[in-house]
Amino acid sequence: MSIEMAPTVKDLLFIMEQVWLSYMDPEGIDPLIPIDDEPVASEIHAWVAITGPWEGNVLVTCSRAQARNVAAAFLAMEVEEVPDEDVADVVGEMANIVGGNVKSMLPPGCALSTPYFVGEGEGPFRSPDAVCVAELVGRWRNELLSIAMWQGRNERVEVAA
Repeated sequence: MSIEMAPTVKDLLFIMEQVWLSYMDPEGIDPLIPIDDEPVASEIHAWVAITGPWEGNVLVTCSRAQARNVAAAFLAMEVEEVPDEDVADVVGEMANIVGGNVKSMLPPGCALSTPYFVGEGEGPFRSPDAVCVAELVGRWRNELLSIAMWQGRNERVEVAA
């Protein structure tokens, strides 16, 4: 599948609106607000790999504070109650949920990996020829979150954060 046929930022926005209403903000009072041109703290990364006719990754990036906010909302807990391992699990699950929705827009035969998670001091993994084909950056609870699609072989090469 070519870059032109990959899901777009508009598609990612639709997916994230559904994720937010389903898991983060069922009452619809605290949505993820899309923004432009602000760098996202890249302390936390979670992603799923897509293989098959279209190859790439769906990557979630945010600050440690935002990851804790996401985990607390997802688990219906107070932020200070969330253990670190639950933060990793929830951010990975967000990548998995978004990746599953993206996969449904891709050609038949695509498969989704289990989620990968890396914390502070580590960078995400992607092939050196990967290209970011769509990225949605949003603000929620005064922190930023990025959902990006990277197209490229799923050969893992570590890159600096």
